[in-house]
Amino acid sequence: MANSASSENHIVSVRNLSFSRGRIRIFDDISLDIQRGKITAIMGPSGTGKTTLLKLIGGQLYPDAGRIEVDGQNVHALKTKELYDLRKRMGMLFQSGALLTDMNVYDNVAFPLREHTRLPESMIRTLVLMKLQAVGLRGARELMPNELSGGMARRVALARAIALDPLMIMYDEPFTGQDPISLGALVHLIKALNSTLGLTSIIVSHDVQETAAIADYIYLLSEGRITGQGTPQQLLQSDSPWVQQFLNGAADGPVHFHYPAKDYLDDLLSSQ
Repeated sequence: MANSASSENHIVSVRNLSFSRGRIRIFDDISLDIQRGKITAIMGPSGTGKTTLLKLIGGQLYPDAGRIEVDGQNVHALKTKELYDLRKRMGMLFQSGALLTDMNVYDNVAFPLREHTRLPESMIRTLVLMKLQAVGLRGARELMPNELSGGMARRVALARAIALDPLMIMYDEPFTGQDPISLGALVHLIKALNSTLGLTSIIVSHDVQETAAIADYIYLLSEGRITGQGTPQQLLQSDSPWVQQFLNGAADGPVHFHYPAKDYLDDLLSSQ
């Protein structure tokens, strides 16, 4: 069941989406909405297809069934140039940062501007410095990627993601591998940029505390379906055993530690 906000407030609308990899069903007839100007989190255990969903939204993968609209456009019905133009309006922060290692910080942020616009270098310089200032790294513009800490690299990647002033940004596990100080700075930065730049943010994550602190709405995925949705407060009050197990990191619950297998003793005693 999708979020109840009016459809004109949705920047992304997913309807009856199904997708498989071989015999593995990743999504089984799911529907959800991403509201404009809000931070929406897609959460769930590892392997539940969270990053796959971002690739489907971006048109990198095609669904087996269903429809995905971004800003009113049916993503998988677009021609190549139309899809390319739509993607330029989507910022993406990869889990690794994915900085170009042979370019310094300045040139990494300038890259999409040089690639997709015909702006003069003087204007590109102004825009790059503005984006680096927004993430607190204007003074690091001459550094190479291998001279950056993990937190700094993630912030440079964020500056690059907002270089073209996208209508939304998709974050793929932005908090993974961050020390507490860098993590706190990144959480604050995502919230601040979403508000000051009027962005829409989609955060894919399994980090409950950090994501719930900034998300306006959360979808929980498991076994190809949406098993919970609502504001962080609503989910904390949910009576769903699965939702409570995930939010509290409990070992016992509907999600089992052991992968399905035949009886352990029978397996040990059976002939090889």
